[in-house]
Order: sequence, then C-alpha cells, then structure tokens
Amino acid sequence: MKYYLIAGEASGDLHASHLMEELKKQDPAARFRCWGGDLMKGQGGELVRHYRDLAFMGFFEVLVHLRTISANLRFCKKDLLSWRPDVLILVDYPGFNLRIASFAKQHGFRVFYYISPQIWAWHSSRVRVIRKNVERMFVILPFEKEFYARHDYPVDFVGHPLLDVIPEQPGPPLREADPDDPAAGDKPLIALLPGSRKQEIRLMLEVMLKVLPRFPGYRFVVAGAPSVPAEYYAALIQSLPVKVVFNKTYELLRCAQAALVTSGTATLETALMKVPQVVCYKGNPLSYLLARQLVHVDFISLVNLVMGREIVRELIQGDLTPVKLTQALGEILTDEAGKARLQQDYRELRIKLGGPGASAKTASLMINYLTPKPLNP
Repeated sequence: MKYYLIAGEASGDLHASHLMEELKKQDPAARFRCWGGDLMKGQGGELVRHYRDLAFMGFFEVLVHLRTISANLRFCKKDLLSWRPDVLILVDYPGFNLRIASFAKQHGFRVFYYISPQIWAWHSSRVRVIRKNVERMFVILPFEKEFYARHDYPVDFVGHPLLDVIPEQPGPPLREADPDDPAAGDKPLIALLPGSRKQEIRLMLEVMLKVLPRFPGYRFVVAGAPSVPAEYYAALIQSLPVKVVFNKTYELLRCAQAALVTSGTATLETALMKVPQVVCYKGNPLSYLLARQLVHVDFISLVNLVMGREIVRELIQGDLTPVKLTQALGEILTDEAGKARLQQDYRELRIKLGGPGASAKTASLMINYLTPKPLNP
C-alpha cells in the first residue's frame, strides 16, 4: 500500500519513523511519501518537506509566516492528488494537519491520525473537525481515550512509543573514545535540553546558561537538535564552558545527574531515563498571554499531565528566571528524599503510559482497518 505521512516536528519524525518501520514489517509492499525529517527518510520515505522548514512556534510567529504556511498547504494538497495514497497518516502538528485532513476527506482519501493533537488542553471544538474528517485516531496518552469518549468519538489507545525506544533498564552510560562522548569528563553532568526549534532554543538557552556560575562543580552539556546547525549554538554559548552534542540525547541523559528540559516530548524522555528534571517554558509574551486565555490544563509538562499531579517542577514564562531556575536545580541535586520519591513517581509514570509495542500495535491496527473485509456469503 501507499502511505502518505505528515509530521511537523522532531518528535513526530521519531515516532513516525518507528511506525514506518513496523508498517514495512507487516506490509512488505509498503511505499512511503512523507513530510518529516531524516529518521523518516531513513525508513525509505520519499521526503517532500523537512520539518525544520515547517515548525513555527506561537500564534504571532504563525501569522508572520502565514504566506509560507499557505504555500505549503497548497503544495501538499496538489501532491496528495498527484500521488494518490491508500491512506493519509497525520502525526500531531494540528494547525497544518487538520486542514489537510478536511481536504483529504473531501477528495475521498482515507485519513488516520497517529498521536492526537493536544486539543484536550485547548481548542476542544476541534473534536468536531476530527470526528468529521478522520476515520481512525490512535492515541498515546491514557487520558486521551476518555477525553474522546466524552465527545462520542471512539479511538484506539496504543501506549506510548517511547516505551519501545527507552527500555525500563536502559543500561550503563556509553563510554566511547569520542570527543562528543557525554560521559567524558571528571565533573558530574547536567544536561540541557532546550528544544528542537531555533526560536525556543534561543529563549531557553538564554536562561539555562545563566545558572552555570552557581554550579562550578558540574559540567553542562547541551543536547543539540539535528536540524539546527552547530554554529547557531556556538553563537548563543559564545565563550562559556559548555559542550554541544548531536544525536546523543539518550547517552547524555544516561550520564546526567539532572536536566533542564524544555516542555514537550523531552520531558517524558527524561523521566523514562529516570533523570531528575526542571521543566522550562518561555514563549513570545503576546503568544503566551493569548495561550493563557485558551489553555485549560493544570500543568504544561506531559509528565505532570499523565500523572495528574506535579512530580517535576515547572517554571513557565515569568517564573523562568535565572534565580528561580538556580534554586530549582539546586533542590533536585541535593534533596535525597525528593530524589527517592521522584524515582517512585517515574516508575508509576511508566506503568500509566501502557505497555511496550505501540508502533507495532498501531501498524497492525492500521493495516487491519485498511484491509478489505470479505462479504458475508
């Protein structure tokens, strides 16, 4: 079968690539055309657009890039009509994907959605758009099944795909003879995960780097986003004693005593790697003020949302200051009782996220839904 996939961010590229891998196992004739990144391309996808050219953060940033977004929408619609896939698989990225879902439905394409948009946090009216245009939704967070059930829309809860990527016992840190080996160094390590988009990286690192003088006994290493050039980080870090490593995020977390993490999938990755963390978020002030009027959740991090309570500290917008971040980091490094409680909470989190095999389960369900059923005799 022909599968057309659209992912607009690094996490979508990761999860979609694993889904593609499983689809190939179960459908040897699978062909892929995709919007995403290097990981999807590595699974044999014909890459149409890279997510680094698609990810715009915040309401006003979207307005600034509206012409580019409109051009991408027009091209995507034309490309769908030309390639005519058996199914369109949308991966999160709702601002773009829900528009494409409507177009695809109107033109007779089957539409699946893998990894629900966070409409449970805001804009829940989009459920009507999904119910109208999306044939099947495959969700990865446990509370999402209940959310959609309240809106009379049955979905498949498949578990979180990170459970396959990050096993319960991830193993010891890698210690390669490599200048980019995060384990190389005499001081204990603090990981900095500032995000995957240039806008958020700039905003997050500006604050994260200011804690360095208060922690002279530690070394700081940044997890670089593959789609962002090293020169961009160098301009932000300047002469500070901070290393940047690429494509070694999990190796970095295995070595880390603690992490400062931008809100997003990275908070779950850090939790599953059992690393104490402070969750950070700062956006365009006007975008943030608007979001505050629309968002209806108690927490910003996926870790706390899944647990239904605060188990990791969140510093958001005005609270994300060097003073507060320094204090929060100091606490998670020195509070031994707090560390023990956190590890128990992390174990509970893993259980709540469902068992392993999300990608294989999703691929199996998709192929089953796509396979014509024999008529009763």
